[in-house]
Amino acid sequence: MTIRHRITLLIVLMFVALTAIGGYAVYQARRSASDVRQVTQGVVPSALASSDLVSLVKDVQLATMTLVYAPDATVASLAQNDLKAKEAALRAALEVQRKAAASHAQDGLVSQAQESLANYFSAIDDTAKMKESGKNELAQAYLFANVAEYRDELEGIVTTMRVEKNRQKDDAINTLNGTLDTTTSAIAGVTGGAVLLLTIIGLLLYRQITRPLSRMQEEMSEIASNQDFTRRVPVGRMDEIGHSIVAFNGMIEKIQHSSAQLKRKTADIQAMLQNMQQGILTVVEGATIHSEYSAYLEAIFETNDIAGRSLMDLVFSHTELDADTLSQIDAAVYACLGEDDVNFAFNQHLLVNEVTRTLPDGRAKVLDLSWSAITDENDVVVRLMLCVRDVTELRELAAEAGEQKRRLEMIGEILAVNEEKFHHFVDSATDFIHENERIIRQHDCADANAIAELFRNMHTIKGNARTYSLQHVTGVAHEVEQRYDALRRDDPDHVWDQQALIDDLARVKAAVEHYASINSVSLGRGPRTEADEANISIARDAIEATLRIVEHTDDNDLHALRTMRAELRRTLRGIGTERVEDALAGVTESLPSLAEELGKIAPVVSIEDHGYRLRSETSGTVRDVFMHLLRNSLDHGIEMPAQRRAQGKGEAGHIQIDMNVLDGALHLTLGDDGRGLALARIRGIAVERGWIGADEAVSDDVIAGFIFRSGFSTAAQVTEVSGRGVGMDAVRAFLEREGGAIDLRFTDERTGAEYRHFQTIVRLPQAWAVQVGDVAEDKQEALVA
Repeated sequence: MTIRHRITLLIVLMFVALTAIGGYAVYQARRSASDVRQVTQGVVPSALASSDLVSLVKDVQLATMTLVYAPDATVASLAQNDLKAKEAALRAALEVQRKAAASHAQDGLVSQAQESLANYFSAIDDTAKMKESGKNELAQAYLFANVAEYRDELEGIVTTMRVEKNRQKDDAINTLNGTLDTTTSAIAGVTGGAVLLLTIIGLLLYRQITRPLSRMQEEMSEIASNQDFTRRVPVGRMDEIGHSIVAFNGMIEKIQHSSAQLKRKTADIQAMLQNMQQGILTVVEGATIHSEYSAYLEAIFETNDIAGRSLMDLVFSHTELDADTLSQIDAAVYACLGEDDVNFAFNQHLLVNEVTRTLPDGRAKVLDLSWSAITDENDVVVRLMLCVRDVTELRELAAEAGEQKRRLEMIGEILAVNEEKFHHFVDSATDFIHENERIIRQHDCADANAIAELFRNMHTIKGNARTYSLQHVTGVAHEVEQRYDALRRDDPDHVWDQQALIDDLARVKAAVEHYASINSVSLGRGPRTEADEANISIARDAIEATLRIVEHTDDNDLHALRTMRAELRRTLRGIGTERVEDALAGVTESLPSLAEELGKIAPVVSIEDHGYRLRSETSGTVRDVFMHLLRNSLDHGIEMPAQRRAQGKGEAGHIQIDMNVLDGALHLTLGDDGRGLALARIRGIAVERGWIGADEAVSDDVIAGFIFRSGFSTAAQVTEVSGRGVGMDAVRAFLEREGGAIDLRFTDERTGAEYRHFQTIVRLPQAWAVQVGDVAEDKQEALVA
């Protein structure tokens, strides 16, 4: 081989070596550039997109809270449109991740994220429906429970995907660095062997490829390790490496923008929670308060010592709840946390919904409590959410409104009563209250007669109050009457307590005085005077008519003078009197409501006074007596409508009252067309109580007389109308105090029958009645003629 050949061979070998070196260098440069392009345009943008997913999830969370706490329908609609747009963006972003998945793990994460996304927006749709239907509190609870659960699940998957993408990015960069290192070493070795040419080529490659890539690698590593997204990699020239650096800088800029958005949105969420006018906290394991809670909670409890504090201490200390209730609440909370949500459903009734908490300065706050369970994917309760509202002002306003309503109702009751009748009720009730107070103070221990008298007087107050539909007095009098009844029955739980009895009487007195105060102060209807009594006893038109007769009477006409004299006498006798129909008007007007209460038709009441009137000062006693008689007639005598129809009677019963003067006494007779006096029932009760023997022959009159015994009643059950064994004995006591009497008179011949028709005859002094009718005048005129 010649030198020429050698030179030629060297040249050829050099050419081949240079060609090989050049080809290898080009190959390694292209390979490195391809790896760089794959990292900067493939792996890195994919990692950036995974970071954008977290921001999109936060966007959805903010839009959801905007929807739930939207003040009006317009804001809610805008929030729903925003949610739809963000849902589409999330789905598109996940589709990009699916296409860019580099492994089965990444592909599985994308599938899980898509499934979680569907569940998340399904829960959001349910929350929106609750909001649309007006269930704001339920929507809020659902937001913090189910929606938050799916959100956390989706954030977890997206975070895992972001970590996986970052790991892929780091691996790719490390691989790229390894490739670059290998390329650099290879080029440096070949360059050293190829002497100056390869050295020049190596330097050129180093200047053109290795140094820019190393600088880019160093900048990328520093940015990644320091998380300083404000830095940028400088661009020396616009070749493949330059474009890759530009792409990397764009990625960093997007990451910086996304991080700023994420911080801002997180701050917005925190601001919304901190400014929400509702106290929200969550109870975690150990029944303690989680560190995250709404700021308004501090205003409600007036303390910032909340995080980590015991639920029982923060919420339920210094409340009106007793030790047993507090123990049940504590046990219920522990029974729910960490257990299946079925336990919450079973124990929720033990978690009270309202408490009154006393603050250190003595103020009391009424707190409304709303409980919800926060569960995981296995329906295990991981937290209890408690929403607390200060409803003190609401409760005070409700109480004030209730008091105003009650006052208006009392005004309506008073206005429904004739002014004169109302004054009579107040006077009568006051007299009975004073009489009961006198009896109580005279007895230091129980006395049967005293108790019976107390009972009769209170029963009369209650009956009169019911007659005029004065409900508050009726209720209080009924309660006091029950205490008297218990004393009368020797109930061991009720003993004679003079002070307690005085206090009970004071309640009745206060109720009567309250009505009287409203009547005089609010309605301006003052108490009557003696002059008023005289003026209201006879109608003004009657007096004016008499005066017209006097003015127009001819002094020369004897018949006219006699007529004038008779009319004057009739008018003058009527002064200070009233018709029995007017005296009983309040009682008869109350019969329809009583009949409705008993399931009967209102009776027809007929009154025949035969020209007699009652003296005004006696009408109160007559009213009290007939209050009992008329109510007993409707309750015990007149049958139910179906029974009357079966007997061929009209559904409405008939009650007749007759007033007359016989044998030097005023007779008031009452009868009805009912089934009559239940003699068989009365006899059975008399036998049970040992009043007569079972086989003892006793007349119907004697049996009838048993109804006047104290405590006697034929009612099957005790009601506010009857059944307490007070009525006829009270009537007899009233009448005997006034010099009167009461008897029963049978009106049929069915001796010994189970039921017998009868009349009740009330006898009073003749002086109680004044005859002003035509019968007396006709007799007098006949005598004169």
